Amino acid sequence: MVAARCGLPVLRLDDFYKEGDDPTLPLVAGSSDIDWDHPGSWDADAAVEAITRLCTTGSTTVPVYDLARSARTGERPLHLGRAPLFVAEGIFAAEIVERCRELGVLADALCLSRGPVTTFRRRFLRDLKEGRKSVPFLLRRGWRLMRAERSIIARQVALGAHPCGRDEALGRLAAAAAAGRQARTRTAA
Repeated sequence: MVAARCGLPVLRLDDFYKEGDDPTLPLVAGSSDIDWDHPGSWDADAAVEAITRLCTTGSTTVPVYDLARSARTGERPLHLGRAPLFVAEGIFAAEIVERCRELGVLADALCLSRGPVTTFRRRFLRDLKEGRKSVPFLLRRGWRLMRAERSIIARQVALGAHPCGRDEALGRLAAAAAAGRQARTRTAA
């Protein structure tokens, strides 16, 4: 929601999930469910490559991932146009904060913190609306993530993300975009 409201191009990091038949996919402990919330379910290298290409050339091709089918279904171009920066959003964004910082392609790193119950409700309704997975799977996943939310946020912060609410996130994104426009103006002068 924040990414869509900020007015900047959005790189959906969820599109970099591994295919559902990938033998390296991690499982939820004590279950046969794939742990789609584990960083091992995601292709961080491909995401960093796309981010770097987008920052250096202004465009890249990204996969289109169908969460309900657990499969990539194609590719799409992503262009920055005149935007001074873009938002890379997804649950694994903090996993690549340090790599992006080292590569010089990080303007800010944010972790939205709205409280476990609110996050559960919003996530469940979104996933249900989009038909991402079966209702029993979504409920099991939602309950597990709700109970773990504080530790998830702590891990995101330890990886370099700043915890904040919607309004602060929008303010920080606006400030980063303004700084990017200012830098572009100075560079073009």
